[in-house]
Amino acid sequence: MNPEALGLFEKRGERFLLEVDNLRAAGVKVAGVYCTFAPPELIRAAGAIPVGLCGKRQDPIPAAEAELPANLCPLIKSSYGYAITDTCPFFAAADILVGETTCDGKKKMFELMGRLKPMQVMHLPYGQDADAQAYWLASLRGLQEFVESHTGRRVTDQALAAEIALSNRLRERLLVLAATSAEERPLLTGRQMTTVMEARNFTVDQAAYLSDLEALLRELDQRRAEGVFAAPERAPRILLSGCPVGKGSDKVLRLLEECGAVVVAQENCTNLKPLHQPTDTQGDPLTALARRSLATPCSCLTPNPGRLALLDRLIAQFRAQAVVDLTWHACHTYNVEATLLRQHLQATSGLPFLHIDTDYSDSDSEPLRTRLEAFLEMLR
Repeated sequence: MNPEALGLFEKRGERFLLEVDNLRAAGVKVAGVYCTFAPPELIRAAGAIPVGLCGKRQDPIPAAEAELPANLCPLIKSSYGYAITDTCPFFAAADILVGETTCDGKKKMFELMGRLKPMQVMHLPYGQDADAQAYWLASLRGLQEFVESHTGRRVTDQALAAEIALSNRLRERLLVLAATSAEERPLLTGRQMTTVMEARNFTVDQAAYLSDLEALLRELDQRRAEGVFAAPERAPRILLSGCPVGKGSDKVLRLLEECGAVVVAQENCTNLKPLHQPTDTQGDPLTALARRSLATPCSCLTPNPGRLALLDRLIAQFRAQAVVDLTWHACHTYNVEATLLRQHLQATSGLPFLHIDTDYSDSDSEPLRTRLEAFLEMLR
């Protein structure tokens, strides 16, 4: 049985739409964002409300393929398909859009999407050195000017610092929640954890989200005391790494847990990857925000040693017995890094490793189930 407080997160998208309608009527702008590199703190400090628009369902992809190549990443096609079919209420609610150049496919798709609504594309550097930091800070300044021009509200250091402090608090509490899966018997399944993590992208009032999070943590404390756990004893403990996963694109996550495993940690950018480094609260807040966001160990950066270091920490903390690495079709950077991950694990922990290259459709679900069952059998 699901924790009762989980319902607070399952319905957050619906609550967002209800709450944001009144605010838009009062002149508040909504900014649709597609990536963790777009800092919500800066958007909120300018008086706008960010909402996640990254496409995670198969349904709008056929419409997108009328303009985009069929052999493109499903995340890109889904995002664009939602935009041109007007079937995503969150896209409809967005007054402005914020993109980023994390890959060639997305940046070219954003050229097409920019015809639909005002869009700012943040130009991401490929590295993390001092020159890259300066380049990225300039991109954040460009985003600040763009959002300010649409909200009519200037971003002050005080407003930005307040948003940074609240986001730091949220990340800290989300890490506390995630740590419950490091226990001998996890209190949430991987899919339940995804529900909580994803809900933060559909939140008008972050203080209300934090309150819901505290309610869930209290309920989990009670379930631990009562011996109510999310997975059977000795269920194989899996670390899921790779491309972003959410409701509608959780095929591999679902199959893993249907096959008897428990996904104790997810290294992807929709889960743990952006949580592990707080934003510095000393000095210029915009510079601190640029430094923290560019430290995200995404496969679009080269070299990307931070991802291997994060993987090592998660394996140790969550006592993972194996790593399943998910790549969406045509996501070249994650596909290349799959080899690096395999080699790294062989040289360090020696954990079993399975790389899966798939898309959003269910056409390969049964072959995937067979592969996963065979893989998990080795762990029992």
